[in-house]
Amino acid sequence: MKITSYESYPGWIVLVCNLVPVAIYAIGAYVLAGFGVVVPVFYLLYCLWLEIRILRRSCANCYYYDKVCGTGKGKLCAMFFKKGDPRAFAEKEVTWADVLPDFLVSVFPLVGGIILLIRDFSWPTVIMLAILVALAFGGNAFIRGSLLCKHCEQGKMGCPAAKLFEGKNT
Repeated sequence: MKITSYESYPGWIVLVCNLVPVAIYAIGAYVLAGFGVVVPVFYLLYCLWLEIRILRRSCANCYYYDKVCGTGKGKLCAMFFKKGDPRAFAEKEVTWADVLPDFLVSVFPLVGGIILLIRDFSWPTVIMLAILVALAFGGNAFIRGSLLCKHCEQGKMGCPAAKLFEGKNT
């Protein structure tokens, strides 16, 4: 069975693909609020910085620039950044060091939550950390594997994330 790519992703996919990271950010802020108000504020600013970084470095060069991609960021990017070159996106080399900041979105609240649990055990914190892990690993894997990547036109042209995570060559 041939899987076709979307020229414009359905709205329900955009919704689902945004609910997972927003839930991760919200849970991360909730957990880190155990350290006071300043820590979750800095965490959310970090999350915002990551989103802007993705728009500027990736979305501006993506095939879906000014289109409805699976995350909706193609349209959002066009509001703030000039169009780049999708071929440049395809040729870009991404390393584990490049994606480390993205992983830290889940690592910061996970480590913070463990510290809080050592200081003062709390079932709500345990539950939030379990949901965070499920979303960060299972939720993201489902989104990438079932909703986004297999329907992505940019992926046909070349995707640096696919090269890194799946070992695909251009």
